[in-house]
Formats: sequence, structure tokens, C-alpha cells
Amino acid sequence: MLVYGKNVAKTILKNKDQVKKIFLQENFNEKEILSYIEKEKLAYKRLSKAEMDRLCSGLHQGIILDVLDYPYQNLQDFLEREEELVVILDHLEDPHNLGAIIRTCEAAGIHSIILPKDREVLVNSTVMKTSVGTLSSISLVLVSNLVQTMKKLKENNYWITGTSLDGNMDYREIDYSGKMALVIGNEGSGMSDLVTKNCDFLAKIPMYGETNSLNASVAAGIMIYEMIRNRK
Repeated sequence: MLVYGKNVAKTILKNKDQVKKIFLQENFNEKEILSYIEKEKLAYKRLSKAEMDRLCSGLHQGIILDVLDYPYQNLQDFLEREEELVVILDHLEDPHNLGAIIRTCEAAGIHSIILPKDREVLVNSTVMKTSVGTLSSISLVLVSNLVQTMKKLKENNYWITGTSLDGNMDYREIDYSGKMALVIGNEGSGMSDLVTKNCDFLAKIPMYGETNSLNASVAAGIMIYEMIRNRK
């Protein structure tokens, strides 16, 4: 998988075993990155801008890394860690949203995100760039069935809060103590009916303007930090 950009590269290069190849534009002169490559004696290849542009369509800033595919985990891996908080994504489609949610989770100290194997955006170069390299600090847990996963979490004493425009509770009035899973729905259709029915709480974020909904990653950020605040 190809990832690109200076900030992403700075983070990923610290885990150099993940890096298979390094491509640098001919005039690339970022001193911090070059110094690290020299110190660690990492091999790299210089390419022209045209060659770099052919490798990836995004803003690469003169550096592209060919890295190992992201190592997803399974639900049992997560349950054995006994983490108090987890985010569940119900079939997100936009890699920018996934990357932003990963970044928010890392900033808030949430270490795992659960997502379905099918009909869900997975890790790609856009996710890596949007998450600004924080993906290396987050465990993505792939599951076959979200509803069965939610039931398994409940068996392990998790309460599950979903986000919905039709929620019956203000998101600030929910008790987030104990083990808690937060569900963020699809960008267009929200949570599926079965996922909604298996939530313990349905949280609603009040809208005071003409807009009647929030971007998925924005809603996730509001909910995540309310959970953190509520627990202190």
C-alpha cells in the first residue's frame, strides 16, 4: 500500500519495519526526514516529479512510502484487552471520515475501533493521510456481523450508545460510566435498523441552525469527548 505526505511519513518511518520502499522526489529536502533516513541507513529511490505523480494521485509533498498492509485484529483480541471504551462504525463509506475518526480516537485515548468487513471503507492511502499517521496507535477490529458483535459486547458488560437524529436522549444526559461502546452510523443513512434496535441508548445532538445533521466524523468527535468528560 502506498502512503504519502510529510507528516504521515514522519510517523510511519518510526516503525521502519512497516516500510518496504521509500520514494523521494529529486528536490526533496525535508531535513528531519532525510536525517532520520540517513541515521537508520534506510534505502530510498529518487524520482522525478512526473514519476512521483504517476505513483499516486494525491498531494505527496515529495515523499511516498510503500508500506505493509494494515494488520487488522479480531474481536477476541479486543475483548482480551478489557478496554473501557470503543467506537463502532456502521458501514462508513468516506475514507476521510474514517481517517478523521481514527485521529480523534487517538487524541482522546480510545485505542480500538470496530468495523464490519463488508460495505465499509477500509484502510487506504487516503485514510492514512487523513489520520496523519495516528493509525499506528489504533487497533482496527474487523467483524463479520455488527449486531452479533454488539450482543457479544453486551455479554462482556458493555453498554452501547448509538447516535441518531431520532434519538430519545440528549447526548449530554447519558451516563457514560462503565464499559461503553459508541456507534457512529453511515454518512447518508445513519445506523441500520437492526443496529439501532440493539443500542441501549440513542443519543441526539441538538441542532440550533438550519442544518439538520452533522458530518459523521464531527458527530463522532462531539460524542467521544462528551464520553471522556462525563467519566471524569
